[in-house]
Amino acid sequence: MRLLSVCAIALLTAQAAGASIKHKLNGFTITEHSDPVQRDLMQKHVTWDEKSLFINGERIMIFSGEVHLFRLPVPSLWIDLFQKIKALGFNTASVYFDWALLEGKPGDYRADGIFSPEPFFDAAKEAGIYIIVRPGPYINAEVSGGGFPGWLQRVNGTLRTPDKAYLEATDKYEIVGRELLVTHITNGGPVILYQPENEYSQACCGVKFPDGEYFQYVIDQARKAGIVVPMISNDAFAGGHNAPGTGIGEVDIYGHDSYPLQFDCFQAGAYDPWGGPGLAACAALVNHEFERVFYKNDLSFGVAILNLYMMFGGTNWGNLGHPGGYTSYDYGSPLTESRNITREKYSELKLIGNFMKSSPSYLLATPGNLTTGVYTDTAAVAVTPLIGDGTGSYFVVRHTDYRSQQSVSYRLRLPTSAGTLTVPQLDGTLTLSGRDSKVHVVDYNVSGINVLYSTAEVFTWKKFGNTKTLLLYGGPEEHHELAVSGRSDVKVIEGPQSGIASKQIGKATVIGWDVSSTRRIVQVGDLRVFLLDRNSAYDYWVPQLPAEGTSPGYSTQKNIASSIIVKAGYIVRTAYLKGSDLHLTADFNATTTVEVIGAPSNAKNLFINGKKTNKSVDKNGIWSTEVKYDAPKIALPTLKDLDWKYLDTLPELQSSYDDSTWPAADLKTKNTYRPLDTPTSLYSSDYGFHTGYLVYRGQFVANGDESEFFIQTQGGSAFGSAVWLNGTHLGSWAGLNKYKDYNATYKMPKLEPGKSYVIIVVVDTMGLDEDWTVGTDEMKNPRGILNYKLSGHDAVDVTWKLTGNLGGEDYVDKTRGPLNEGGLYAERQGYHLPQPPSKGWKSGSPFDGFSKPGIGFYSAAFDLDIPRGWDVPLYFNFANSTAPAYRVQLYVNGYQYGKYISNIGPQTSYPVPEGILNYRGTNWIAVSLWAMESEGAKLDIEMAKTTPVLTGMDEIKAAEQPKYQARGGY
Repeated sequence: MRLLSVCAIALLTAQAAGASIKHKLNGFTITEHSDPVQRDLMQKHVTWDEKSLFINGERIMIFSGEVHLFRLPVPSLWIDLFQKIKALGFNTASVYFDWALLEGKPGDYRADGIFSPEPFFDAAKEAGIYIIVRPGPYINAEVSGGGFPGWLQRVNGTLRTPDKAYLEATDKYEIVGRELLVTHITNGGPVILYQPENEYSQACCGVKFPDGEYFQYVIDQARKAGIVVPMISNDAFAGGHNAPGTGIGEVDIYGHDSYPLQFDCFQAGAYDPWGGPGLAACAALVNHEFERVFYKNDLSFGVAILNLYMMFGGTNWGNLGHPGGYTSYDYGSPLTESRNITREKYSELKLIGNFMKSSPSYLLATPGNLTTGVYTDTAAVAVTPLIGDGTGSYFVVRHTDYRSQQSVSYRLRLPTSAGTLTVPQLDGTLTLSGRDSKVHVVDYNVSGINVLYSTAEVFTWKKFGNTKTLLLYGGPEEHHELAVSGRSDVKVIEGPQSGIASKQIGKATVIGWDVSSTRRIVQVGDLRVFLLDRNSAYDYWVPQLPAEGTSPGYSTQKNIASSIIVKAGYIVRTAYLKGSDLHLTADFNATTTVEVIGAPSNAKNLFINGKKTNKSVDKNGIWSTEVKYDAPKIALPTLKDLDWKYLDTLPELQSSYDDSTWPAADLKTKNTYRPLDTPTSLYSSDYGFHTGYLVYRGQFVANGDESEFFIQTQGGSAFGSAVWLNGTHLGSWAGLNKYKDYNATYKMPKLEPGKSYVIIVVVDTMGLDEDWTVGTDEMKNPRGILNYKLSGHDAVDVTWKLTGNLGGEDYVDKTRGPLNEGGLYAERQGYHLPQPPSKGWKSGSPFDGFSKPGIGFYSAAFDLDIPRGWDVPLYFNFANSTAPAYRVQLYVNGYQYGKYISNIGPQTSYPVPEGILNYRGTNWIAVSLWAMESEGAKLDIEMAKTTPVLTGMDEIKAAEQPKYQARGGY
């Protein structure tokens, strides 16, 4: 989970069959894979030594970002995510699978429609992105139950241990391994690595740990299913669990998570709890400056496999989240929840990613210890060297106190092939300002030209014909210096000469300059150097040109070298040649000058998003054109003016309500987590209800002594509950983040002896708990009623029935999955779906609401007409209100896309993607409104948009949206 930083990489290369190779690495004993057939399959495509992976024989750094298909249920948008990851210079994505969404009923495995992995892997292959698969069974990932389906609450055995009942349950789930076979790199697919368990790092409660036999069983499950790619781990910390050489149950490649800020915010971002500061605050904390410091610090260790969690967080739609977080899983990640590139951290990450993509010698450099006073003239600046053996060296510079935001001047002492040099050699000093870190390169190979050193950071380099092109950048008001081996003339061929100096020193040409927002291009022999400031560098892209077709292919040194460089602002997705036509697909959020650097010699025309442009070519061979941006006028509906229909969604309060088809709560629990305090189980999962709202009806015959009713309900952090006696509201628990369960005692009215009464209890559950500590079994923490006492009665005097989503584990809506619906009457009847039978309902608006406790349901339709070719993020925004307390579920075309809790927050804005919303057609919106206090409640909600983006994406195909059909049952 989180930032998978495979730092202490346990890597080996399989050699001769039957050999037994052992050596030490980072304290672990490394041994060769024992199965020759599996070894041979891996040896052909994915191998490794002590430095890095090899993909198809080529040494490669794996730079990866985490994405989850289940948090964006629109398959035609997955290519958008992969293209945006590819544009960062990354070559890999990591993905969890959520077992709870795939096997909602034991033995009924469904991975089709929006849950099908096939289009996900197809999109990755099209974008040229490798995949690290992390299918669980346990994933944590801030999803309900950590990915465990709710029916595991009934498994009589400790989860993630060799207990037979648990292993038998997971044996059925190994089908995911068989389905993944076609996606392996061995079969032409993108999958290169497989994680068999997740953060198997600590245990409690008397459980054997680490249990090598258990872990080997998990590995064997995958191998028996046909998984042949290398097995990796993500230890929650550098504990060495299941590393090669530790005995039975060892993975092929050891890796661990890293939390440099502990749990203030997780490191590519963070989830935010109910009542938290909001994800915008998290994005600000782990921003572009954080990336400069901590990701470059990772590089200083010689990291060769690095996955950032999350690259795109997405949305906890349809109740899939755990109780510790709300609907948004934006995570403060580089890509926003609405897939926007609006955070500077995306642009900063692009500088790092493209640098690593252009620096293969990094993988051969040997990292040293962090030093002060060795490579700099001040103890305030720390340097970690990565020394190459004649291939290039890297010096990672940061503040000695990484929390410092001071501006520090320094000079470098660099060991180079020309001897140890004090830099700058001409004049001035270098500067480390604020939260910053830099990577200075030494003896850096640019297509045969030796860059003796550069204090400015490398963005990328290319060879175009006989000319080599190098892009360097620096921060505002910084001074930098570049030295190129050999004595060459220096000429400024673009931009002002001022602020640039050069000199021949020894056998090198040295150039110094002050960073400027105006681009300068300097010619040094046949090396063309672009001198940029950091903000300008953000506008450059390096799309790969495929040898044929339109897809870029995976990143290899050959196709990396064939890339062009494009200055284009928002994003360049792809580039390809078709005859003499150079095509770019790109997005724009403003009128933009597009420049192509290094256009192929056989290219004559420039097309952008399929349209031929009028280009010009300057004296340096740079193509240039302008893309006009004229935002369309987009009319969004005023939700208050819609023709809303209203339905009371608590008919269970009526004395005439027929609950004869409801399950009787007459079971003894199979839950091993919490013994019963009631005569029979009132735990919802014992009856197959694992998500959303629960409704209970408890019947008793009054004796006249009833004065109080005590009840303990549990629904997870921020849950809510309420109790009625027949139609009389006794009270509500409005919820707080810190309470997973709550005790309440309600006063009873005077009851008539001998008369039957019904207690109605509603519980809004927030997902099942998760905990990566083996042995806690927290996902078995039950939901529903834990205990109750009715004064004047024994507990057995009250007979209970309950309901949740219609059918429970035999859920009705196979398209939207087992978690999307809860147990409110309107949900059970399917009235949240498009085209409900609402003509006969009362007219009633959520903007008017109602003036007493209860739960109302509202439905309306509206049309959208968003022009094609525009990516327009749309949101449903609630006016912030804390009193009186109320709860809302937002449904859009049948998909539950928001839970809003007025008294807890913090989320008030809910993005809904195209594909869930029909951008050119009719949409159905529904809201459930639960007024928890005597004043009742009403809504203030509006639709909003952010800046439209002129896009090169293909048209989005809507996710399936089955409409209302009459349902039987309760």
